[in-house]
Amino acid sequence: MRRLRWIATAAAVATAALTAGAVISGPAYAETLFGDDFDDGNADGWSRNGGTWSVVTDGSPAYRQSSTSANARALAGSTAWTDYTVQARVRPITYATAARTAGIAARAQSTSQYYALVLTGSGTAQLQRVSGGTATALGTAAVGGTAGTWRTLALRAQGNTLTGYVDGAQILQATDSAYGAGRIGLVTGYASASYDDVVVDTTAPGPGPSPSPTTPPPPGDCRVTGAPIGFATVNAWGQNNTTGGAGGPTVAVDTAAELQAAIATPGPLTICVNGTITLPAGMYDVTSDKSIIGVGSTAGITGGGFNIGLPVSSVTTPPADAVHNVIIQNLTFRNASDDSINVQMFSHHVWIDHNDLAQGYDGLIDVKRGSSYVTVSWNHTHHHTKNMLLGHDDNNGAQDTGRLKVSYHHNWFDRTPQRNPRVRFGEPVHVWNNYFVYNTDTGVACQNNAGCLVEGNYFSDVEEPVTNTYAGPAGRCVARNNVFAGESGAPDCSGTVQEASAYYSYPLDDPNQVKSIVTAGAGVF
Repeated sequence: MRRLRWIATAAAVATAALTAGAVISGPAYAETLFGDDFDDGNADGWSRNGGTWSVVTDGSPAYRQSSTSANARALAGSTAWTDYTVQARVRPITYATAARTAGIAARAQSTSQYYALVLTGSGTAQLQRVSGGTATALGTAAVGGTAGTWRTLALRAQGNTLTGYVDGAQILQATDSAYGAGRIGLVTGYASASYDDVVVDTTAPGPGPSPSPTTPPPPGDCRVTGAPIGFATVNAWGQNNTTGGAGGPTVAVDTAAELQAAIATPGPLTICVNGTITLPAGMYDVTSDKSIIGVGSTAGITGGGFNIGLPVSSVTTPPADAVHNVIIQNLTFRNASDDSINVQMFSHHVWIDHNDLAQGYDGLIDVKRGSSYVTVSWNHTHHHTKNMLLGHDDNNGAQDTGRLKVSYHHNWFDRTPQRNPRVRFGEPVHVWNNYFVYNTDTGVACQNNAGCLVEGNYFSDVEEPVTNTYAGPAGRCVARNNVFAGESGAPDCSGTVQEASAYYSYPLDDPNQVKSIVTAGAGVF
Protein backbone atom coordinates (compact mmCIF):
# COMPACT_ATOMS: atom_id res chain seq x y z
CA MET A 1 0.00 0.00 0.00
CA ARG A 2 1.14 3.53 -0.81
CA ARG A 3 0.55 7.14 -0.06
CA LEU A 4 0.50 9.62 -2.91
CA ARG A 5 1.75 13.17 -2.44
CA TRP A 6 2.01 16.06 -4.84
CA ILE A 7 2.74 14.29 -8.10
CA ALA A 8 3.12 16.84 -10.89
CA THR A 9 2.20 20.29 -12.10
CA ALA A 10 -0.39 20.46 -14.86
CA ALA A 11 2.31 20.97 -17.45
CA ALA A 12 4.85 18.38 -16.33
CA VAL A 13 5.08 14.64 -16.03
CA ALA A 14 6.73 13.32 -12.89
CA THR A 15 7.10 9.97 -11.20
CA ALA A 16 5.66 10.01 -7.70
CA ALA A 17 7.82 9.14 -4.70
CA LEU A 18 5.55 6.88 -2.71
CA THR A 19 5.74 5.91 0.92
CA ALA A 20 3.64 3.55 3.02
CA GLY A 21 -0.04 4.26 3.44
CA ALA A 22 -1.87 5.26 0.26
CA VAL A 23 -5.10 3.89 -1.06
CA ILE A 24 -5.70 6.33 -3.89
CA SER A 25 -3.71 5.50 -6.98
CA GLY A 26 -0.49 7.26 -7.83
CA PRO A 27 -0.14 7.26 -11.62
CA ALA A 28 2.93 8.72 -13.25
CA TYR A 29 1.27 11.05 -15.74
CA ALA A 30 0.46 14.74 -15.90
CA GLU A 31 -3.27 14.68 -15.21
CA THR A 32 -3.03 13.80 -11.53
CA LEU A 33 -1.60 16.59 -9.37
CA PHE A 34 -1.99 15.50 -5.77
CA GLY A 35 -3.50 12.92 -3.47
CA ASP A 36 -3.61 12.19 0.24
CA ASP A 37 -5.52 9.59 2.22
CA PHE A 38 -3.69 10.11 5.55
CA ASP A 39 -3.02 6.38 5.92
CA ASP A 40 0.55 7.09 7.01
CA GLY A 41 -0.77 8.83 10.12
CA ASN A 42 0.35 12.37 9.35
CA ALA A 43 -0.75 15.42 7.36
CA ASP A 44 2.63 16.63 6.15
CA GLY A 45 2.32 19.27 3.44
CA TRP A 46 -0.92 20.80 4.75
CA SER A 47 -0.77 24.34 6.18
CA ARG A 48 -3.45 25.09 8.77
CA ASN A 49 -5.22 28.22 9.96
CA GLY A 50 -7.78 28.06 12.77
CA GLY A 51 -9.43 25.07 14.36
CA THR A 52 -7.91 21.89 15.75
CA TRP A 53 -6.59 19.46 13.15
CA SER A 54 -5.37 15.88 13.65
CA VAL A 55 -5.23 12.53 11.89
CA VAL A 56 -7.74 10.17 13.48
CA THR A 57 -9.38 6.85 12.69
CA ASP A 58 -12.82 7.42 11.18
CA GLY A 59 -13.47 4.06 9.52
CA SER A 60 -9.96 4.47 8.09
CA PRO A 61 -7.33 7.13 8.83
CA ALA A 62 -8.78 10.57 8.12
CA TYR A 63 -7.96 14.22 8.72
CA ARG A 64 -10.30 15.79 11.30
CA GLN A 65 -11.03 19.37 12.27
CA SER A 66 -12.70 19.08 15.69
CA SER A 67 -13.32 22.68 16.78
CA THR A 68 -16.71 24.37 16.34
CA SER A 69 -15.63 27.80 17.60
CA ALA A 70 -13.95 29.26 14.49
CA ASN A 71 -13.46 29.13 10.75
CA ALA A 72 -10.75 26.57 9.99
CA ARG A 73 -8.70 26.02 6.85
CA ALA A 74 -6.07 23.47 5.77
CA LEU A 75 -4.40 24.22 2.43
CA ALA A 76 -2.10 22.16 0.20
CA GLY A 77 -0.71 22.15 -3.31
CA SER A 78 0.58 24.92 -5.53
CA THR A 79 -0.44 28.55 -5.97
CA ALA A 80 0.25 28.05 -9.70
CA TRP A 81 -2.50 25.45 -10.24
CA THR A 82 -5.17 26.83 -12.58
CA ASP A 83 -7.68 24.42 -14.14
CA TYR A 84 -8.29 21.31 -12.05
CA THR A 85 -10.75 19.28 -9.98
CA VAL A 86 -10.34 18.77 -6.25
CA GLN A 87 -12.29 15.86 -4.78
CA ALA A 88 -12.55 14.53 -1.22
CA ARG A 89 -14.78 12.51 1.00
CA VAL A 90 -16.24 14.74 3.70
CA ARG A 91 -18.10 13.75 6.86
CA PRO A 92 -19.55 16.71 8.77
CA ILE A 93 -19.65 15.76 12.45
CA THR A 94 -21.27 18.73 14.19
CA TYR A 95 -22.96 21.71 12.53
CA ALA A 96 -24.71 23.18 15.63
CA THR A 97 -26.74 25.55 13.41
CA ALA A 98 -28.12 25.36 9.89
CA ALA A 99 -25.75 28.07 8.62
CA ARG A 100 -22.54 26.28 9.51
CA THR A 101 -20.51 24.53 6.82
CA ALA A 102 -17.92 21.91 5.90
CA GLY A 103 -16.40 21.38 2.48
CA ILE A 104 -13.51 21.79 0.08
CA ALA A 105 -11.75 24.75 -1.56
CA ALA A 106 -10.09 25.48 -4.91
CA ARG A 107 -7.85 28.27 -6.24
CA ALA A 108 -7.04 29.42 -2.75
CA GLN A 109 -4.96 32.62 -2.76
CA SER A 110 -4.77 32.51 1.03
CA THR A 111 -6.79 31.20 3.97
CA SER A 112 -9.29 34.02 3.41
CA GLN A 113 -9.56 34.08 -0.41
CA TYR A 114 -10.74 31.02 -2.37
CA TYR A 115 -13.66 29.24 -4.01
CA ALA A 116 -15.48 26.59 -1.98
CA LEU A 117 -18.08 23.86 -2.27
CA VAL A 118 -19.59 23.26 1.16
CA LEU A 119 -22.32 21.25 2.81
CA THR A 120 -24.54 23.16 5.24
CA GLY A 121 -26.45 22.19 8.36
CA SER A 122 -29.71 22.82 6.48
CA GLY A 123 -29.12 19.98 3.99
CA THR A 124 -27.90 22.09 1.09
CA ALA A 125 -24.69 22.39 -0.89
CA GLN A 126 -23.37 25.86 -1.64
CA LEU A 127 -20.86 27.12 -4.18
CA GLN A 128 -19.04 30.08 -2.64
CA ARG A 129 -16.54 32.82 -3.36
CA VAL A 130 -14.74 33.69 -0.13
CA SER A 131 -13.01 37.09 0.01
CA GLY A 132 -11.53 38.60 3.16
CA GLY A 133 -13.11 35.71 5.07
CA THR A 134 -16.64 36.66 3.91
CA ALA A 135 -18.53 34.06 1.84
CA THR A 136 -20.70 35.06 -1.13
CA ALA A 137 -23.03 32.33 -2.38
CA LEU A 138 -22.70 31.71 -6.12
CA GLY A 139 -25.31 28.96 -6.03
CA THR A 140 -27.23 26.74 -3.60
CA ALA A 141 -28.89 23.35 -4.11
CA ALA A 142 -30.68 20.91 -1.81
CA VAL A 143 -28.73 17.66 -1.40
CA GLY A 144 -30.19 16.24 1.84
CA GLY A 145 -28.08 14.32 4.29
CA THR A 146 -27.26 14.89 7.91
CA ALA A 147 -24.19 15.22 10.08
CA GLY A 148 -22.33 11.95 10.48
CA THR A 149 -22.68 10.86 6.82
CA TRP A 150 -19.75 10.60 4.41
CA ARG A 151 -20.32 12.51 1.15
CA THR A 152 -18.03 12.82 -1.85
CA LEU A 153 -17.54 16.44 -2.93
CA ALA A 154 -15.79 17.57 -6.12
CA LEU A 155 -15.15 21.16 -7.17
CA ARG A 156 -14.09 21.75 -10.77
CA ALA A 157 -12.43 25.06 -11.75
CA GLN A 158 -12.13 25.44 -15.52
CA GLY A 159 -11.49 28.94 -16.85
CA ASN A 160 -14.15 31.14 -15.26
CA THR A 161 -16.54 28.21 -14.77
CA LEU A 162 -16.97 26.56 -11.38
CA THR A 163 -18.85 23.25 -11.13
CA GLY A 164 -19.85 21.44 -7.96
CA TYR A 165 -20.55 17.72 -7.64
CA VAL A 166 -21.98 15.78 -4.70
CA ASP A 167 -21.68 12.00 -4.73
CA GLY A 168 -20.82 12.08 -8.44
CA ALA A 169 -23.81 14.16 -9.56
CA GLN A 170 -23.37 17.70 -10.90
CA ILE A 171 -25.52 19.95 -8.72
CA LEU A 172 -24.17 23.49 -9.11
CA GLN A 173 -22.42 25.64 -11.71
CA ALA A 174 -21.46 29.32 -11.68
CA THR A 175 -19.21 31.78 -13.50
CA ASP A 176 -16.73 33.96 -11.61
CA SER A 177 -13.37 35.52 -12.49
CA ALA A 178 -12.05 36.58 -9.07
CA TYR A 179 -9.43 33.84 -8.75
CA GLY A 180 -7.54 32.31 -11.65
CA ALA A 181 -5.15 30.01 -9.78
CA GLY A 182 -4.37 28.74 -6.32
CA ARG A 183 -4.09 25.88 -3.84
CA ILE A 184 -6.70 23.40 -2.70
CA GLY A 185 -8.19 23.28 0.77
CA LEU A 186 -10.35 21.59 3.38
CA VAL A 187 -12.62 24.14 5.06
CA THR A 188 -15.09 24.34 7.93
CA GLY A 189 -17.21 27.23 9.15
CA TYR A 190 -17.83 26.79 12.89
CA ALA A 191 -18.34 23.07 12.31
CA SER A 192 -16.33 19.90 12.88
CA ALA A 193 -15.66 17.41 10.09
CA SER A 194 -13.48 14.52 8.88
CA TYR A 195 -11.80 14.42 5.46
CA ASP A 196 -10.36 11.51 3.50
CA ASP A 197 -9.22 10.46 0.02
CA VAL A 198 -8.26 13.88 -1.30
CA VAL A 199 -7.43 13.81 -5.02
CA VAL A 200 -6.57 16.64 -7.40
CA ASP A 201 -6.39 16.12 -11.14
CA THR A 202 -6.91 17.98 -14.38
CA THR A 203 -9.84 15.90 -15.60
CA ALA A 204 -13.49 16.52 -14.87
CA PRO A 205 -15.34 14.07 -12.60
CA GLY A 206 -17.20 11.22 -14.22
CA PRO A 207 -20.88 11.64 -15.00
CA GLY A 208 -21.95 10.26 -11.63
CA PRO A 209 -22.28 6.97 -9.81
CA SER A 210 -23.67 4.01 -11.67
CA PRO A 211 -27.13 2.78 -10.85
CA SER A 212 -27.43 -0.02 -8.35
CA PRO A 213 -26.93 -3.52 -9.72
CA THR A 214 -29.46 -4.45 -12.38
CA THR A 215 -32.80 -5.56 -10.97
CA PRO A 216 -33.23 -9.29 -11.68
CA PRO A 217 -36.00 -10.28 -14.06
CA PRO A 218 -39.14 -11.98 -12.71
CA PRO A 219 -38.79 -15.76 -12.17
CA GLY A 220 -39.01 -17.66 -15.43
CA ASP A 221 -38.66 -14.51 -17.53
CA CYS A 222 -36.40 -14.53 -20.60
CA ARG A 223 -35.57 -11.01 -21.65
CA VAL A 224 -32.38 -9.01 -21.85
CA THR A 225 -32.10 -7.22 -18.52
CA GLY A 226 -30.70 -3.70 -18.47
CA ALA A 227 -28.65 -2.14 -21.25
CA PRO A 228 -24.96 -2.10 -22.11
CA ILE A 229 -22.57 0.71 -21.22
CA GLY A 230 -19.23 1.25 -22.91
CA PHE A 231 -17.87 0.15 -26.25
CA ALA A 232 -20.81 -2.15 -27.04
CA THR A 233 -22.93 1.02 -27.40
CA VAL A 234 -20.69 2.88 -29.87
CA ASN A 235 -21.99 3.54 -33.39
CA ALA A 236 -19.28 1.95 -35.55
CA TRP A 237 -18.68 -0.63 -38.26
CA GLY A 238 -22.30 -0.34 -39.43
CA GLN A 239 -23.82 -1.22 -36.04
CA ASN A 240 -25.32 1.26 -33.58
CA ASN A 241 -25.55 -0.18 -30.05
CA THR A 242 -25.85 -3.87 -29.18
CA THR A 243 -29.40 -5.20 -29.23
CA GLY A 244 -28.86 -8.94 -29.77
CA GLY A 245 -31.95 -10.78 -30.90
CA ALA A 246 -34.34 -7.85 -30.45
CA GLY A 247 -37.06 -7.81 -33.08
CA GLY A 248 -36.80 -11.53 -33.77
CA PRO A 249 -38.61 -14.57 -32.34
CA THR A 250 -37.86 -16.28 -29.03
CA VAL A 251 -36.99 -19.95 -28.65
CA ALA A 252 -36.54 -22.04 -25.48
CA VAL A 253 -33.78 -24.67 -25.37
CA ASP A 254 -32.82 -27.29 -22.79
CA THR A 255 -30.71 -29.77 -24.80
CA ALA A 256 -27.36 -29.50 -26.55
CA ALA A 257 -28.92 -30.16 -29.95
CA GLU A 258 -31.53 -27.42 -29.50
CA LEU A 259 -28.91 -24.93 -28.33
CA GLN A 260 -26.53 -25.68 -31.19
CA ALA A 261 -29.32 -25.30 -33.73
CA ALA A 262 -30.53 -22.02 -32.22
CA ILE A 263 -27.16 -20.26 -32.10
CA ALA A 264 -26.54 -21.25 -35.76
CA THR A 265 -29.90 -19.93 -36.99
CA PRO A 266 -29.59 -16.89 -39.29
CA GLY A 267 -31.30 -13.66 -38.24
CA PRO A 268 -32.35 -12.11 -34.92
CA LEU A 269 -33.25 -14.61 -32.21
CA THR A 270 -33.59 -14.62 -28.43
CA ILE A 271 -32.51 -17.99 -27.05
CA CYS A 272 -33.80 -18.90 -23.58
CA VAL A 273 -31.54 -21.43 -21.86
CA ASN A 274 -33.34 -23.60 -19.30
CA GLY A 275 -31.27 -25.56 -16.80
CA THR A 276 -27.67 -26.65 -17.33
CA ILE A 277 -26.91 -27.85 -20.85
CA THR A 278 -23.95 -30.18 -21.35
CA LEU A 279 -22.25 -29.58 -24.68
CA PRO A 280 -19.80 -32.03 -26.23
CA ALA A 281 -16.21 -30.80 -26.00
CA GLY A 282 -15.48 -27.97 -28.39
CA MET A 283 -16.38 -24.39 -29.31
CA TYR A 284 -19.75 -23.72 -30.93
CA ASP A 285 -20.28 -20.86 -33.39
CA VAL A 286 -22.76 -18.13 -32.56
CA THR A 287 -24.18 -16.19 -35.50
CA SER A 288 -25.05 -12.49 -35.59
CA ASP A 289 -28.04 -10.87 -33.86
CA LYS A 290 -28.43 -13.31 -30.98
CA SER A 291 -29.41 -12.90 -27.33
CA ILE A 292 -28.49 -16.00 -25.31
CA ILE A 293 -30.22 -15.59 -21.96
CA GLY A 294 -30.24 -17.88 -18.95
CA VAL A 295 -33.66 -18.37 -17.36
CA GLY A 296 -33.45 -18.09 -13.58
CA SER A 297 -30.36 -18.73 -11.49
CA THR A 298 -29.71 -22.33 -12.57
CA ALA A 299 -29.18 -21.92 -16.31
CA GLY A 300 -25.75 -22.71 -17.65
CA ILE A 301 -23.35 -24.33 -20.06
CA THR A 302 -20.85 -27.06 -19.25
CA GLY A 303 -18.40 -29.12 -21.31
CA GLY A 304 -18.12 -26.76 -24.29
CA GLY A 305 -18.11 -23.04 -25.01
CA PHE A 306 -19.24 -20.33 -27.42
CA ASN A 307 -17.22 -19.01 -30.34
CA ILE A 308 -18.37 -15.61 -31.59
CA GLY A 309 -16.55 -15.16 -34.85
CA LEU A 310 -15.66 -16.40 -38.30
CA PRO A 311 -12.99 -19.07 -38.87
CA VAL A 312 -9.42 -17.88 -38.38
CA SER A 313 -7.76 -16.33 -41.42
CA SER A 314 -5.03 -13.81 -42.18
CA VAL A 315 -7.27 -11.00 -43.49
CA THR A 316 -6.51 -7.58 -41.98
CA THR A 317 -9.72 -5.70 -42.85
CA PRO A 318 -13.03 -6.39 -41.08
CA PRO A 319 -15.18 -8.42 -43.49
CA ALA A 320 -18.76 -7.40 -44.19
CA ASP A 321 -20.04 -10.67 -42.75
CA ALA A 322 -18.15 -10.42 -39.43
CA VAL A 323 -20.26 -11.73 -36.55
CA HIS A 324 -21.88 -8.87 -34.66
CA ASN A 325 -24.64 -7.85 -32.26
CA VAL A 326 -24.51 -10.68 -29.71
CA ILE A 327 -25.60 -10.63 -26.04
CA ILE A 328 -24.74 -13.38 -23.53
CA GLN A 329 -26.38 -12.87 -20.13
CA ASN A 330 -27.20 -14.72 -16.90
CA LEU A 331 -25.42 -18.00 -17.60
CA THR A 332 -23.11 -20.17 -15.50
CA PHE A 333 -20.15 -21.59 -17.44
CA ARG A 334 -18.21 -24.59 -16.13
CA ASN A 335 -15.65 -27.11 -17.38
CA ALA A 336 -15.26 -25.76 -20.91
CA SER A 337 -12.88 -27.90 -22.95
CA ASP A 338 -11.34 -24.75 -24.47
CA ASP A 339 -12.53 -21.17 -23.92
CA SER A 340 -15.85 -20.56 -22.21
CA ILE A 341 -16.48 -17.54 -24.48
CA ASN A 342 -14.19 -16.64 -27.39
CA VAL A 343 -14.70 -13.49 -29.51
CA GLN A 344 -12.56 -13.44 -32.67
CA MET A 345 -12.05 -12.41 -36.29
CA PHE A 346 -13.34 -8.82 -36.23
CA SER A 347 -16.53 -9.69 -34.35
CA HIS A 348 -18.06 -6.55 -32.93
CA HIS A 349 -20.80 -5.20 -30.73
CA VAL A 350 -20.80 -8.00 -28.19
CA TRP A 351 -22.14 -7.62 -24.64
CA ILE A 352 -21.18 -10.29 -22.07
CA ASP A 353 -23.05 -9.50 -18.87
CA HIS A 354 -23.98 -10.99 -15.47
CA ASN A 355 -22.45 -14.42 -15.96
CA ASP A 356 -20.63 -16.76 -13.57
CA LEU A 357 -17.56 -18.36 -15.12
CA ALA A 358 -15.10 -20.85 -13.60
CA GLN A 359 -13.06 -24.01 -14.08
CA GLY A 360 -12.47 -23.82 -17.82
CA TYR A 361 -9.52 -25.25 -19.71
CA ASP A 362 -8.18 -22.09 -21.37
CA GLY A 363 -9.65 -18.57 -21.18
CA LEU A 364 -12.93 -17.70 -19.56
CA ILE A 365 -13.55 -14.69 -21.85
CA ASP A 366 -11.04 -14.06 -24.64
CA VAL A 367 -11.29 -11.30 -27.25
CA LYS A 368 -8.83 -11.38 -30.15
CA ARG A 369 -8.01 -11.16 -33.87
CA GLY A 370 -9.29 -7.66 -34.60
CA SER A 371 -12.55 -7.85 -32.64
CA SER A 372 -13.84 -4.61 -31.16
CA TYR A 373 -16.72 -2.71 -29.55
CA VAL A 374 -17.18 -5.23 -26.74
CA THR A 375 -18.46 -4.68 -23.19
CA VAL A 376 -17.74 -7.22 -20.44
CA SER A 377 -19.78 -6.28 -17.35
CA TRP A 378 -21.00 -7.60 -14.00
CA ASN A 379 -19.40 -11.05 -14.42
CA HIS A 380 -18.05 -13.15 -11.54
CA THR A 381 -14.95 -15.14 -12.50
CA HIS A 382 -13.31 -17.53 -10.04
CA HIS A 383 -11.52 -20.89 -9.61
CA HIS A 384 -9.58 -20.33 -12.80
CA THR A 385 -6.07 -19.17 -13.70
CA LYS A 386 -6.06 -17.71 -17.23
CA ASN A 387 -9.01 -15.39 -16.87
CA MET A 388 -9.45 -12.92 -19.74
CA LEU A 389 -7.14 -12.38 -22.71
CA LEU A 390 -7.41 -9.37 -25.01
CA GLY A 391 -5.16 -9.88 -28.02
CA HIS A 392 -3.68 -13.35 -28.33
CA ASP A 393 -0.18 -12.87 -29.80
CA ASP A 394 2.61 -10.29 -29.96
CA ASN A 395 2.87 -10.85 -33.72
CA ASN A 396 -0.79 -10.14 -34.56
CA GLY A 397 -0.52 -6.36 -34.93
CA ALA A 398 -1.79 -6.36 -38.51
CA GLN A 399 -5.24 -7.46 -37.36
CA ASP A 400 -5.27 -5.94 -33.88
CA THR A 401 -3.75 -2.45 -34.10
CA GLY A 402 -6.46 0.19 -33.85
CA ARG A 403 -9.01 -2.40 -32.77
CA LEU A 404 -9.64 -4.49 -29.62
CA LYS A 405 -11.65 -1.65 -28.07
CA VAL A 406 -13.19 -3.27 -24.99
CA SER A 407 -14.86 -2.02 -21.80
CA TYR A 408 -14.59 -4.02 -18.56
CA HIS A 409 -16.75 -2.75 -15.72
CA HIS A 410 -18.19 -4.06 -12.45
CA ASN A 411 -16.63 -7.50 -12.82
CA TRP A 412 -15.51 -9.51 -9.82
CA PHE A 413 -12.06 -10.98 -10.52
CA ASP A 414 -12.13 -13.40 -7.61
CA ARG A 415 -8.75 -15.06 -6.94
CA THR A 416 -8.02 -15.40 -10.65
CA PRO A 417 -4.21 -15.26 -10.72
CA GLN A 418 -3.64 -13.63 -14.13
CA ARG A 419 -5.15 -12.09 -17.28
CA ASN A 420 -7.50 -9.72 -15.52
CA PRO A 421 -7.26 -8.87 -18.42
CA ARG A 422 -3.90 -9.28 -20.20
CA VAL A 423 -3.94 -6.85 -23.09
CA ARG A 424 -2.07 -6.48 -26.39
CA PHE A 425 -2.54 -3.71 -28.99
CA GLY A 426 -6.05 -2.52 -27.98
CA GLU A 427 -6.70 1.18 -27.27
CA PRO A 428 -8.43 2.43 -25.36
CA VAL A 429 -9.09 -0.58 -23.17
CA HIS A 430 -11.28 0.79 -20.38
CA VAL A 431 -11.19 -1.03 -17.04
CA TRP A 432 -13.37 0.72 -14.47
CA ASN A 433 -15.18 -0.04 -11.23
CA ASN A 434 -14.10 -3.69 -11.04
CA TYR A 435 -13.29 -5.57 -7.83
CA PHE A 436 -9.97 -7.44 -7.88
CA VAL A 437 -9.18 -9.74 -4.97
CA TYR A 438 -6.08 -11.87 -4.36
CA ASN A 439 -4.87 -12.01 -7.96
CA THR A 440 -1.49 -13.52 -7.18
CA ASP A 441 0.27 -12.73 -10.48
CA THR A 442 -1.24 -9.60 -12.04
CA GLY A 443 -4.40 -7.60 -12.23
CA VAL A 444 -4.42 -5.56 -15.46
CA ALA A 445 -1.36 -6.28 -17.64
CA CYS A 446 -1.11 -3.83 -20.54
CA GLN A 447 1.46 -4.94 -23.13
CA ASN A 448 2.65 -4.53 -26.73
CA ASN A 449 1.62 -0.92 -27.36
CA ALA A 450 -1.84 -1.37 -25.88
CA GLY A 451 -3.36 1.65 -24.14
CA CYS A 452 -5.28 0.89 -20.93
CA LEU A 453 -7.30 3.33 -18.84
CA VAL A 454 -7.73 1.80 -15.38
CA GLU A 455 -9.91 3.89 -13.08
CA GLY A 456 -12.13 3.63 -10.05
CA ASN A 457 -11.32 -0.01 -9.29
CA TYR A 458 -10.86 -1.70 -5.90
CA PHE A 459 -7.75 -3.89 -5.62
CA SER A 460 -7.49 -6.07 -2.51
CA ASP A 461 -4.26 -8.01 -1.89
CA VAL A 462 -3.19 -7.82 -5.54
CA GLU A 463 0.60 -8.03 -5.76
CA GLU A 464 0.90 -6.28 -9.14
CA PRO A 465 -2.45 -4.56 -9.70
CA VAL A 466 -1.69 -2.58 -12.88
CA THR A 467 1.40 -2.92 -15.05
CA ASN A 468 2.65 -2.11 -18.53
CA THR A 469 5.96 -3.97 -18.05
CA TYR A 470 4.72 -7.44 -17.16
CA ALA A 471 6.17 -9.50 -20.02
CA GLY A 472 7.11 -8.91 -23.64
CA PRO A 473 6.90 -5.51 -25.33
CA ALA A 474 5.60 -2.71 -23.13
CA GLY A 475 2.24 -1.05 -23.40
CA ARG A 476 0.90 2.23 -22.03
CA CYS A 477 -1.42 2.69 -19.11
CA VAL A 478 -3.04 5.38 -17.00
CA ALA A 479 -4.28 4.42 -13.52
CA ARG A 480 -6.35 6.92 -11.59
CA ASN A 481 -8.63 7.05 -8.57
CA ASN A 482 -8.19 3.37 -7.68
CA VAL A 483 -8.15 1.86 -4.19
CA PHE A 484 -5.23 -0.40 -3.24
CA ALA A 485 -6.12 -2.29 -0.06
CA GLY A 486 -4.40 -4.94 2.03
CA GLU A 487 -1.06 -6.05 0.60
CA SER A 488 -1.64 -4.60 -2.87
CA GLY A 489 1.34 -3.22 -4.74
CA ALA A 490 1.64 0.08 -6.59
CA PRO A 491 0.55 0.67 -10.17
CA ASP A 492 3.43 0.46 -12.64
CA CYS A 493 2.14 2.75 -15.38
CA SER A 494 3.55 5.17 -17.91
CA GLY A 495 2.56 6.84 -21.17
CA THR A 496 -0.64 8.42 -22.39
CA VAL A 497 -3.88 6.71 -23.40
CA GLN A 498 -6.95 7.81 -25.32
CA GLU A 499 -9.83 8.80 -23.05
CA ALA A 500 -12.82 6.44 -23.13
CA SER A 501 -15.05 9.52 -22.80
CA ALA A 502 -14.14 10.38 -26.40
CA TYR A 503 -16.25 7.35 -27.39
CA TYR A 504 -19.02 7.14 -24.78
CA SER A 505 -20.37 8.49 -21.51
CA TYR A 506 -20.14 6.25 -18.48
CA PRO A 507 -21.09 6.29 -14.80
CA LEU A 508 -18.29 6.07 -12.27
CA ASP A 509 -18.83 4.75 -8.75
CA ASP A 510 -16.82 5.87 -5.74
CA PRO A 511 -13.97 3.31 -5.75
CA ASN A 512 -14.29 2.93 -1.99
CA GLN A 513 -17.79 1.50 -2.57
CA VAL A 514 -16.89 -0.76 -5.49
CA LYS A 515 -16.19 -3.87 -3.42
CA SER A 516 -19.66 -3.86 -1.87
CA ILE A 517 -21.40 -2.84 -5.10
CA VAL A 518 -19.75 -5.52 -7.21
CA THR A 519 -20.03 -8.39 -4.74
CA ALA A 520 -23.73 -7.59 -4.35
CA GLY A 521 -24.45 -7.45 -8.08
CA ALA A 522 -21.94 -9.47 -10.15
CA GLY A 523 -22.73 -12.93 -11.46
CA VAL A 524 -26.05 -14.50 -12.37
CA PHE A 525 -29.31 -13.01 -11.15
